[in-house]
Amino acid sequence: MPDCTVVVITYNDAERLPRAVHSVLRQTLRDLEVVIADDASTDDTPEVARRLMLGDPRVRYLRRAANSGGCGAPRNDGVEAARSPYVMFLDSDDELPEHACKSLLAEIERTGAEFVSGQITRLFESSGALRPYYPSLFARRRVVAGIREDPELFLDSFTTNKLYNVAWLRRHGLRFPEDVHYEDHVFTAELYAVARRFAVVPWTVYHWRRAPAGTSISLSVGDLENVRQRVIAARMSDRILRDHGAGDLVPHRQHRFVRQDLRVYLNPLPLRDVVWVKEFAAIVRPYLEEIPREVFERVEPLDRVCCRLILDDRVEDLRVAAGSLTGQRAAPRAAVQQGGRTYWGTTVSPDTDITRLRLAELPFSQSRLRHEVTAISSDGDGVRMTVRTYDPFGVLPTEWTAFLQFGRERVPIRPTPTGEGGYVSEVTFTPSRTCEPRIGFTRTSDGHTTTDRLIVDPHLEPIELPGCSVRAEGYAAYLGVRSDPAARSLARRAGKWLLRRCSTPRVKLRAYKLLIKVVPRRPDLALFESDVGKGCTGSPRAIYEEVRRRGLPVVAVWSAAKGRASRFPQDARLVRRGGWRHLWTMARAGIWVDSHGFPLDHPKPRGTRYLQTWHGQGIKSIGFDAPDLRSDFDQPRAQWRAAVARWDALVSPSAEFSRLFLPSNGYTGKVYRYGTPRCDALVRGEASGDVRGRLEIPPGRKILLYAPTYRDWAIGSGQSVRVDLELLAEELAGEWIVILRTHPAERYELPEHLRHFVRDAAAHPEINDLMTACDALLTDYSSVMCDFAITGKPMLFYIDDWDDYRLSERGVYHDLPAIAPGPCVTTTQELVAALRDLPARHASYAARYAAFRELWCAEERGDAAERIVADFFGAPLEESADPSRARVEEGAAL
Repeated sequence: MPDCTVVVITYNDAERLPRAVHSVLRQTLRDLEVVIADDASTDDTPEVARRLMLGDPRVRYLRRAANSGGCGAPRNDGVEAARSPYVMFLDSDDELPEHACKSLLAEIERTGAEFVSGQITRLFESSGALRPYYPSLFARRRVVAGIREDPELFLDSFTTNKLYNVAWLRRHGLRFPEDVHYEDHVFTAELYAVARRFAVVPWTVYHWRRAPAGTSISLSVGDLENVRQRVIAARMSDRILRDHGAGDLVPHRQHRFVRQDLRVYLNPLPLRDVVWVKEFAAIVRPYLEEIPREVFERVEPLDRVCCRLILDDRVEDLRVAAGSLTGQRAAPRAAVQQGGRTYWGTTVSPDTDITRLRLAELPFSQSRLRHEVTAISSDGDGVRMTVRTYDPFGVLPTEWTAFLQFGRERVPIRPTPTGEGGYVSEVTFTPSRTCEPRIGFTRTSDGHTTTDRLIVDPHLEPIELPGCSVRAEGYAAYLGVRSDPAARSLARRAGKWLLRRCSTPRVKLRAYKLLIKVVPRRPDLALFESDVGKGCTGSPRAIYEEVRRRGLPVVAVWSAAKGRASRFPQDARLVRRGGWRHLWTMARAGIWVDSHGFPLDHPKPRGTRYLQTWHGQGIKSIGFDAPDLRSDFDQPRAQWRAAVARWDALVSPSAEFSRLFLPSNGYTGKVYRYGTPRCDALVRGEASGDVRGRLEIPPGRKILLYAPTYRDWAIGSGQSVRVDLELLAEELAGEWIVILRTHPAERYELPEHLRHFVRDAAAHPEINDLMTACDALLTDYSSVMCDFAITGKPMLFYIDDWDDYRLSERGVYHDLPAIAPGPCVTTTQELVAALRDLPARHASYAARYAAFRELWCAEERGDAAERIVADFFGAPLEESADPSRARVEEGAAL
């Protein structure tokens, strides 16, 4: 008896069947069998199956005499033929990851569950992208004592991502219905109704392949019979739950229909004609009428609006609303604001309430307008179009200018009022490269700009222009311009290919090592870099400005990462980091100034002096104590050791920094102990810009700067933003504004419905300005806490993962809860309470705050840049400086 049976169902899919079967035969669980259940295919499936059986004795083949018309019958055949205690299902166009069977078998035997369910991941064949299906359902490994314990799992109505106890299935008579499509919805409804103990695992156990021209039932959403079958399956599922005495669960399963099943048809609805939409609404309306109101109250506002429009048979409005469900969610044509609430369209109804989206409360630069292209034509060289602009939330001021933006170009336009609260624009433009045209309005009073894409007829025929085409893109049908690769000359393409071949990192490194041997140094040339080229900021910026203020005979060049040139002063000389000019400058510059690390593999030229300012101090482990270097892999440790050896001088903000940083990085050279150049402005209370104006913060609101650090094992995932910002907005939106400053290594997309309360300042050029403008800091383990202590303003610490962070993640040198100069909280509710009592809380930490400042900020006097420039650049110290503060130490002595 094998340990597991995998039933592979197929119909006329001879080409892909071997791929599916081989994904089973390659499983790390070797003791298994494959049952191919063929639903009377008319192609070469029997011959393909015969070859698979000859190739591996674990493969068996079943063939129905006549096609059943669905997936239920072949799956039932497979369960009846299974010779093992456990069974899985696989469709012939999909695959199993190699550890799926073994990991699920281990889990079901460990837990004694009746079945175990794992993450299903969609694999988009056109792009190779993998996207997990509702990952929150599988976020943690657990055993569930019946579906009532977690009714959200009705969203997992797949049968293919589960391993089942065969005896348990047979004992309860669980079979797939054979007279309906979406039989898996009906089967899982009964599965959940009778199961008393099942397990959930967080890893991927099934790859659901999505081919561009797939033929599966779930992709045939343009067929109205498909809609009917899904509604039939929904009714059957509800009836099964009631028959098993689980009528209380029906609303939870219906929530799945409104949230997931209906969206399958609503997302592409703008592509359908009016007749199709009207018949679609007629099919689903009777079922929606059976669903209790509390179900609709649980879904997203725009989904609820669409349901109301279906129930009211407002077909044209439904097409407009459905276009706002995906992508950037286009604004409606009209909205009503009444009693502090916002309603979609012109009807005030609980079902059209979209207040939760906060679209009417966004700052002007984030506000939403709707631009519909009502006519479009071409003369062969350019595009001419008429655009109707709607301002549903009344955000346009009396004084503004407007433009069409495509790529880097802007064309002024003159919208004229329609008399109905909107505008009409006649626009002519000539695109030449890939871009997404947008119409923008600039508020004259402060220069803030808001832009939105252009909505077009989804059936717009592509307009071919020299070198590009203009077309409709996506379900919501936005206007897009795509360049034609074939339009580029053969010589140009060959040149680019040759350049790519000659510009690999290995080739560049070899060229650089040759350059530093033959190119003479320029003592007056200084190469500056901050945060690996992401901007002109931090201590390198302070050093750079001090050099310029003194008028020293130094030619300063900045290293700028690709696409970051806008973050540098307009008069700054830039070279693109990693480019040939960058390598040439590195080889020639007599001075390097940096806050993180120039390319690690690139040796410092002989005669060049390297000032390392570093970018922070604090409690986190660093250098060879940090996760990426504390392992036993020699190469990265040797690489970092060689990189540190390039430094000629290091800026140390404090004695504590020197105590921790020098030994953990193996640095033994000169150390400057004058404070931190980037903190000079904080000591002096200087700001380089109007943060309130730039971030559109209303008068009278207090500012909370939220600056979390990244998590090493989830870098770039957005998981560092751990505070429940939605709850924080509900509790404090009338009093506070949050400025969110994520770590430069982090990737976090701020949800639109939070932008009325949270300002995303990840791209703000200077964090010092944010610290100066805010009323309090919220952080976790970030080094920003040490800089912020200079201000004396309140600090709060959100450390819900403190044990994980200190024991198994980054690791720390200090016990933060013991030394924190402010409250340490682990829930958003605790954070709200602390903010409401902030003055008293801050006062209670006065002694700790003083000790914290003494530990990290004792050297901060506001003249660090001046003193370091005087010594490192050989400039005389100005008379205002205090000679008694001279503190230059050798690292080896500390």
